[in-house]
Amino acid sequence: MKSLFSQRDDVVIANPFGPPAKGWKKAAETMDRAATNYRDGEVIGFDRVSEYATTDLGYIIEIERVRSKVGGSDKLVPIALRTTTIFRREKGAWKIVLRHADPITSPRPAASIVGE
Repeated sequence: MKSLFSQRDDVVIANPFGPPAKGWKKAAETMDRAATNYRDGEVIGFDRVSEYATTDLGYIIEIERVRSKVGGSDKLVPIALRTTTIFRREKGAWKIVLRHADPITSPRPAASIVGE
């Protein structure tokens, strides 16, 4: 999966396991760390919400659905992530420059954004 990402200093990854990571080195470390949370997974499907592209820039917004063992659990569970992925053309190939994923796929009360 890392080969899909830009390796430039402006690449950003933001996942449910920590703060956003900017720059290729930090983004790669964040991907490695996030991958340790999932085992024996399988893709269920993708629900495309929106997409747009220009000559050199594009994005997709999707709900990604997978089944995986999460953390130390041995139970295969369904996971749905709301994702935003921005692509940039680099040397003739599309590369991810931003990927944001979070588990919010249904309405939530305003109080859900208040930190403790």
